[in-house]
Amino acid sequence: MTAEAVLLTPILVLLLVFIAVVVHRGVDARMRLDDVAHQAARAASLQRTTTAAAVAARDTATSALAQAGIACHDVSTSTTTTAAPGGTVIVVVRCTVDVAQALLLGVASRAVQATATEVIDTYRSQAQLPEFR
Repeated sequence: MTAEAVLLTPILVLLLVFIAVVVHRGVDARMRLDDVAHQAARAASLQRTTTAAAVAARDTATSALAQAGIACHDVSTSTTTTAAPGGTVIVVVRCTVDVAQALLLGVASRAVQATATEVIDTYRSQAQLPEFR
């Protein structure tokens, strides 16, 4: 019995470490995707039109994903905004994260989604006040 326990313990420990690494990769990808969604929402909130906001959100999400080092496939963004001062911008970023290391567990990829909301500056469209002398 002791010999069997000595032989099986390293295998069980390796399996647990493998599972922990796979779970960590999924959690890390989720956290980074949340950050990407916030960056995309911020970029969209700085635009004046809904079309420009959607383009800015998509471009920012694509470049932020590349910089974050996430292996994402099928990246899509959806932007909802009124583009009016005091309104909000809602950006949803979706992608499929490659977790090929988990192939032994039967998982090759995982769909991940993150949503972020930003407020459009209330005073951005007001004319500048004249300077007092």
